Amino acid sequence: MKLSATLVLLLLAFAASAQTLTNDGGTLTVTSGTTLYVAGTLQNNASSTLTNAGTVQLTGDLTNTGTLTSSGTLLFSGSTDQTLVPGTATVTSLTLANTGAAGANRLLLAQDLTVSNLLTLTQGLVRTQLAGGPLRTLSLPSGGTVQGEGPGQYVQGRLQVTRATGSSSPGSVDFTNGFVLHLTGQGLGTVTVTRTAGLQTAGVSYGTNLGGASTGIDRVWQVEASQQPSATAPASVTVSWVSDDDNDFNATASVQLWRADQASGPWVAQGATGPASARSFTANVAQLGTLTVSNTSAPLPVTLVSFTAQAQGPDALLRWTTASELRNDRFEVEASTDGQAFGRIGTVAGAGTSSLAHHYQLVDPALAHYAASPVYYRLRQVDTDGTFSYSPVRAVAVPRLASLALFPNPATQAATLTGAVPGTPVTVLDAVGRLVLRVPADSAGTATLVLPTGLAAGVYVVRTGQQTLRLTVAN
Repeated sequence: MKLSATLVLLLLAFAASAQTLTNDGGTLTVTSGTTLYVAGTLQNNASSTLTNAGTVQLTGDLTNTGTLTSSGTLLFSGSTDQTLVPGTATVTSLTLANTGAAGANRLLLAQDLTVSNLLTLTQGLVRTQLAGGPLRTLSLPSGGTVQGEGPGQYVQGRLQVTRATGSSSPGSVDFTNGFVLHLTGQGLGTVTVTRTAGLQTAGVSYGTNLGGASTGIDRVWQVEASQQPSATAPASVTVSWVSDDDNDFNATASVQLWRADQASGPWVAQGATGPASARSFTANVAQLGTLTVSNTSAPLPVTLVSFTAQAQGPDALLRWTTASELRNDRFEVEASTDGQAFGRIGTVAGAGTSSLAHHYQLVDPALAHYAASPVYYRLRQVDTDGTFSYSPVRAVAVPRLASLALFPNPATQAATLTGAVPGTPVTVLDAVGRLVLRVPADSAGTATLVLPTGLAAGVYVVRTGQQTLRLTVAN
């Protein structure tokens, strides 16, 4: 049946004492500009269709096991907890205006829900987890917006928002879930930010420090992007939260942003510390992932306070310091020529569990063998249980080397190669790629090539690293 505004008024009088409006096998249509008010519960059973282009307002629950199409607004305005079972429906607009007492003014999601346009909170909480049940997700695709979050009225649980940042679009992108991404000269493609908040669950909605004695705010953001920020154009983020989620946070103390691969840690400090008395904090991030905030006393099993990489002659010197460690098995040092694909170049043992500062270093010899500049480095910190996290990325410019030179050329018995990377092998190959000679370059980058007796005349290839020269051997 189709409901006009006049019929709705008649339904108001009828529904005042009703507890449940059941659509059992029929078609219920609410047209644009029309409000269907249900003083109680609305149940749309299997093989039933509910089409809403206007407003469906309920003081009780909504359970859909049939077909629900809502291009209009679903308005929950009860005075006690209400439950939404959306089935497979996507809702265009959802408004919560529950007037119940604190703790009894929630809209409880029994299933995952997508709100394609607007989630409005005027009073009450949306909670995406029923007591003892699994954690559900409230999702807003690109273009979807959350309005009205504040103390006592926000999404408790998992709130996921997606935005398209383009391929190169500097500026700020507001996900409207307490997360703003500031781009500095590059887009990151499609970015999805999943916020988990208000659950009071360690390793899920907040991170913990050594021994669990200190905690971060009861809010984490998992950030997934089509591509990571580059080392030359890092991004920064602003995160904000409501007083309900302070947890053990001290608003008068210095604040740190932390990153991990998952909310259970281990965590790595991001950007500089600073104040956050307004419950909002901005910091640079070298790599996206799971982010949270705590005081600088920290929610982290491994607290990385510094990581540097710099050229030292032809080599790279990597140094890092931790303030504390919990079950830290090792650091795997990784290198990359493009800042995207990394490979391990060395391993340094961790200190296990310690509340003392520890200093580490590793030398990556002969940077020129990468045949690229700069070379990028990061640390992969691995816990004793196999969990791991990444450090920020550092870049080292490769020193320019002298050009290769080979003389005499043509040669009869020997030739000298200059300009090679010290210590790297120099090989001589014949025309079909067979090895004729192999010697190391000395500390000055010079290699003396003594040719085998009786070597046939012809053209040979001298190779070192990624560079080659032609050597002519004469009789």
